[in-house]
Amino acid sequence: MSDGFFYSYHVGWSRPDAESLLGDLEAAGVRPAHPVTRRITLVSPGAEQPGTQSWVTRDQLVLLAGLQRLDQVDFLLWVSSGAEIPTRVRRTDDGTVALQFALGALSGDERETVVRAIREAIGRASVLCIGFVVDREGASAATDWRGFIVKGVVYFDCWPDTLAVRAEVASMQPQLSGVSSFEQSPWVVYGSEVPSR
Repeated sequence: MSDGFFYSYHVGWSRPDAESLLGDLEAAGVRPAHPVTRRITLVSPGAEQPGTQSWVTRDQLVLLAGLQRLDQVDFLLWVSSGAEIPTRVRRTDDGTVALQFALGALSGDERETVVRAIREAIGRASVLCIGFVVDREGASAATDWRGFIVKGVVYFDCWPDTLAVRAEVASMQPQLSGVSSFEQSPWVVYGSEVPSR
């Protein structure tokens, strides 16, 4: 996934979490069903992009995205214009679950709508969300964001638009020291969302 992105990292993940996420996104106009064909598309992982596509029902997508049978599921979300959002739900080696949304195919207005929808959806499950990062242009895509947000042990070369981490990560990360932020439980938020003083 390249260009703009929204990544979030979660402890604990199950079918109800996937159901809740999809329901919240659908309510905001970001849907798993294509706006014309109404097909829900899974994308097989692999080196080739976009990979082999297959169609599933919504219930099948919820089951798979709940990671009960697989450790990674790739699928497409859609906005009303027909622009796609490649999405990945992946269990990492340490058991953390990463949600990855690629924003590269969206217009500026669509991108803002999608970012807001994802932000609100993961905010509703904030107890399980360790943190998130939004980079609308993808300049920081080479950063190991899981290593930064979950473990607080790596550094980044390029600031993303918005970065939210738990207070314990914020306190031990020298790159965040003295940088404007605000607290939004359970995170400390940095970047474009920080109000001007």
